Amino acid sequence: MAYYIGLMSGTSRDGIDAVLTAIGDGRDARVIAHHHRAYPASLATDLAAAVEQSELSAVTAGTLDARVGEQFARAATDLLRSERLSPGDVRGIGSHGQTLHHAPDAEPAFSWQIGDPFRIAERTGVDTVAMFRQRDIAAGGEGAPLACGFHAARFAQPGHDRAVVNIGGISNVTRLPPDGEVSGHDCGPGNTLLDHWVRHHRGCEYDADGAWARTGQVRPELLQALLADPYFQRTPPKSTGPEHFSPAWLAARGGQTLATAKPADVQATLAELTAHAIARELVRPGNAPEDVLICGGGARNRFLLERLAAALPQTRIELTDASGIPAEQVEGAAFAWLAFRTLHHQSGNLPAVTGARGPRILGCVIPGG
Repeated sequence: MAYYIGLMSGTSRDGIDAVLTAIGDGRDARVIAHHHRAYPASLATDLAAAVEQSELSAVTAGTLDARVGEQFARAATDLLRSERLSPGDVRGIGSHGQTLHHAPDAEPAFSWQIGDPFRIAERTGVDTVAMFRQRDIAAGGEGAPLACGFHAARFAQPGHDRAVVNIGGISNVTRLPPDGEVSGHDCGPGNTLLDHWVRHHRGCEYDADGAWARTGQVRPELLQALLADPYFQRTPPKSTGPEHFSPAWLAARGGQTLATAKPADVQATLAELTAHAIARELVRPGNAPEDVLICGGGARNRFLLERLAAALPQTRIELTDASGIPAEQVEGAAFAWLAFRTLHHQSGNLPAVTGARGPRILGCVIPGG
């Protein structure tokens, strides 16, 4: 087995997860260690501002790319140091980067992740694979979600109907049916609107355990107004991001109901929106899976998981922790696995998931030596 590091920062933009993974044949992937590096407050603020802008100057974009790249490199070197590993002990790094804008429906389609991978390779001395989404988009795909192949390799069980749900800023689902026909796509908002609303009204970065949402009451008229967005009715392949499910989207969709409702009621309704969107996609093939494994930051929101369980009463719901990988480490491990695939000249995308014209070797490789 060889060591790979996956670097991931999702749409919540709270920092970087560096996950050291030992990989043998591609299905035998074990997480060895994890390090989370929070973004400096000034960088987190600048990233939030950049995501909300439709246009960025070249100087702003280039500076952010360099700053984020340095943070990704430090996350990797911190992990190497804590595990007393040298660059030669690690075969490769897979860096997802920090998404600034995901636009698979634009003409031309694009997805933009920053976090200069040349700096990662230079600072760590390890071969670095990055820019994973672009090849899939060039082949006509959505460019996301890309972790479905890893979910299948690591969590599928013959004869069992399972699903993996990642609840990050955006939620996505991977179906792992007994026949092995893997499917997956983005469901809609995960934590992004919940985090925005609690930050705006209570000054917290997130609603810990869903405690504030638990005090509110779901407003059915608001929930239906939000669910009327055409994205929820679209058939896969499909992907989205916080550039669509944004605070401006919430204000426009919510209208007068949003303006007059109690803030806690809105938070409860947003939790119900996330749960409802996930449940709807899980039953889309005609039946709910037997088991659902939850990963991502939303896995620690107990109230949200209760609402999901209420929407899927016949399904057993548990965290990926029970299957050997802590919920916060799954997506980082997925990009370690994708780096393994690229460095072994193997495809990383699933055309049935992204809609690409075929399997593709993803990313570009920056030598570390």
